[in-house]
Amino acid sequence: MAIEYSDWYGRRLKIHQVASWAMLPIFAAQYAAGQQLLDHGEEGAAGWARDWHEPLAAATGALFAVNTITGGWNLWDARRDPKARKWRTAHAVLMLVADAGFALTPAFAEDEDDDEGGGSRLKTHRTVALTSMGIAAVSWVMMLPPFRRE
Repeated sequence: MAIEYSDWYGRRLKIHQVASWAMLPIFAAQYAAGQQLLDHGEEGAAGWARDWHEPLAAATGALFAVNTITGGWNLWDARRDPKARKWRTAHAVLMLVADAGFALTPAFAEDEDDDEGGGSRLKTHRTVALTSMGIAAVSWVMMLPPFRRE
């Protein structure tokens, strides 16, 4: 039985694929900015790190919103297609786990008036962010042609 997909499926897929290529550069820049802030503190970090950490976090959120919507919609449209269903589902589950991690990451950012010291919340913030990045990267790689299961 042949499964027919709409033109909109193809459009959403193209948006999803093109947007996904922004993920790794955003992650690299965010890692560099976050590491600067963690190593040198808010006052001692390079200006670019202070200026770009939050906008890069917003870009990560926007990217994952776009790809969660386009990917989820296409996953639903492909629900009757048995070809690579488990692979698509695994990709979707991994990305949703990464989404959840990115949603939680800001909760561990230290407040300016946090006088605990030691930066334990910042280390948790970093760990949650890097874990989410790692899960997302694995899920992204599994959809590349050499690894993708059809």
